[in-house]
Amino acid sequence: MKRCLIPGLLLIWVNTALAQPVERLVKVVITPNHANWLYKVGEPVKFAVSVYRNNVLLKNARLRYEVELEKMEPMKKETVVSKDGTLAVDGGTLRTAGFLRCVVTAEVDGKEYRGLTTAGFEPETIKPTVANPTDFNTFWDNAKADLAKVPMDARMTLLPERCTELTNVYQLNLQNVNNSRFYGILCIPKKEGKYPAILRVPGAGVRPYGGMLAEAEKGFITLEVGIHGVPVTLEPVVYDNLSRGALNGYPAANLDDRDRYYYKRVYLGCIRAVDFLASMPQYDGQNLAVTGGSQGGALSIVTAGLDKRVKWLGAYYPALCDVTGYLNGRAGGWPHLFAGDNLAYNNKPDRIKTTGYYDVVNFARLVTVPGYYSWGYNDETCPPTSMYAAYNVIPGPKMLDTDYLETGHWTYPEQTEKMTTWLLAQLKGGK
Repeated sequence: MKRCLIPGLLLIWVNTALAQPVERLVKVVITPNHANWLYKVGEPVKFAVSVYRNNVLLKNARLRYEVELEKMEPMKKETVVSKDGTLAVDGGTLRTAGFLRCVVTAEVDGKEYRGLTTAGFEPETIKPTVANPTDFNTFWDNAKADLAKVPMDARMTLLPERCTELTNVYQLNLQNVNNSRFYGILCIPKKEGKYPAILRVPGAGVRPYGGMLAEAEKGFITLEVGIHGVPVTLEPVVYDNLSRGALNGYPAANLDDRDRYYYKRVYLGCIRAVDFLASMPQYDGQNLAVTGGSQGGALSIVTAGLDKRVKWLGAYYPALCDVTGYLNGRAGGWPHLFAGDNLAYNNKPDRIKTTGYYDVVNFARLVTVPGYYSWGYNDETCPPTSMYAAYNVIPGPKMLDTDYLETGHWTYPEQTEKMTTWLLAQLKGGK
């Protein structure tokens, strides 16, 4: 993935690099009858299906199609044999705002090839389902006050093998709440001066980090952090074991207690990382922005909502949005706390109540800075219904880029470049 660096910017950069879709021998292409994929409530949608092999329509293809609300049981399904490799599907309509998805699977030589397309019905009117606690602001004001009482106790360990002629590289760890630590790789230009800073906060998962040396070489302070309170320079097998053991299922850990839920320490850790960068004597003190994707998209909105030092926001396909959607007959956001096998375990009053204090929707209500948002309609990890539920309540200036409708939980290089260009233009004028 290409990254654009923004002069004069303290940038909270969350890694959006996810696996890109790979080319497959058989391609299933589904085209809605509206070029913008948008429909009025009550308006019928038609899907045209074409199945290609070697860019030629595949004759006598066995096709299984389903029409469904995102992540919900199919409303309509059928298996047919297409003599010419095409199929017309009547998708019906929706009577309320939301998304209707057509999923087609072609069976060829014992293998399955899948395609999907999602039609939006007045998505700008989607309303959240998650409760907004009356003491939400008080809860987080108190949490930030508790964090402020904790000394940063920044510990920088030089990593000589990673240093270059232009840059010093350190493992950094900071004191966070509950006697925990927040680790990352810090790169500082050796040349004396004032520099913009970039903080990269990770998407979901458990892994080591190499740091952002390339960006530091161009004159940026960079900090790439993990969120799990463990060093980020260990052998990969350590993180593999943690992800399968102690940190398996971390997004639901202690969901029954709003004060002990896993993400409380994480959200406060993002603020602590900004505290550190903003306190550095080498930091130029200007133009703070936040951006990221997936879990990082969630963290970027959370950080912008909680920390007024953030002046600009860019988010790709944010997770943790309107997670209670499943309890109201529609898709909720990652980590799908109330879907499938998770439903029976988490569908309890205390767990539902906790989500209100951590759902991105309620942080989105606090975002007053200009923001640029980007996602596609085919995202099955972070369903667009959940993301629109957060986007629609943002009171600040906002722009949603839907030029990449077909994308799922990934981005095109052109998509990331476009957002970066926007941030660059805003921040040049924001000095």
